[in-house]
Amino acid sequence: MDNIINKINRLKREKNAIILAHYYQPLEIQLLADIVGDSLELARKSKNTDADVLVFCGVSFMGESAALLCPDKKVLLPAPNAGCAMADTITPNDIKELKEANPESAVVCYINSTAETKAQCDICCTSSNAVKIVKSIKEKSIIFVPDKNLGAYVAKQVPEKEFIFHPNGRCPIHDELRADSVIKVKEQHPDAKVLVHPECGEKVCDMADFLGSTSQIIDFCQNSRNEEFIICTEIGVTERMAASMPDKKFIIPDRNQLFCANMKAITPQMVLNTLENMRGEVIISEDLRKAAIKPIERMLAL
Repeated sequence: MDNIINKINRLKREKNAIILAHYYQPLEIQLLADIVGDSLELARKSKNTDADVLVFCGVSFMGESAALLCPDKKVLLPAPNAGCAMADTITPNDIKELKEANPESAVVCYINSTAETKAQCDICCTSSNAVKIVKSIKEKSIIFVPDKNLGAYVAKQVPEKEFIFHPNGRCPIHDELRADSVIKVKEQHPDAKVLVHPECGEKVCDMADFLGSTSQIIDFCQNSRNEEFIICTEIGVTERMAASMPDKKFIIPDRNQLFCANMKAITPQMVLNTLENMRGEVIISEDLRKAAIKPIERMLAL
């Protein structure tokens, strides 16, 4: 393992490359990355880096977002076929139909979506800034895609707006976490705070002591005097916090359910192979880039 890391570090220097990793990545990938964050943090930091090569350890839409923001950089995906089940729940044609049926509505697109989907939207958001983004929009009616659970959470925070969702839009990892699983571990750890990502279903969200994005959940735990936490999001977040906050206890309500296989597809050897061979480059046509970058730039400008 040390030999692989040494080779990765040498190639990073030679090629002016950096490694970015999402919080849902395996802990060993997070530990070798130069930048670790949620979708919003990674989007901002990929745009501001001086590196020539970005090795993006995440699912395909994350690499696409980096390529949209950094057309002058080479963006490489160690696992280019690792897609996002949520992003695949909606198509550009679905959005066109929603827009035709609701022509006065603004289209807000969760960043967990393909470049083709983003190109049909007015502005992007992440789970960190979704409420802020929706409040900034002048239109009263909002088409929110793809995740209906995040959309429902935002709708509760912004009751003055009307919301339209696509019925299929969801993250199966979060959406299929059952409230019974959370209740069971809460009974075993009655003093634990329940922290929930808003991609979870309504019953789980209603149990939350705190609802927030991955980075917001991490910040809450770092600043809390509480010693026990039940973490209702992908296990990569919990594993990172367990490693960085050994004095606190983190409980996963359902390890099998909260495991995203696509997010766990990357290994250190794959990162090394990517840097050695410079394969897995994200290629986006200029026409698509011009259309898809607009909603991301509008988000980052706020």
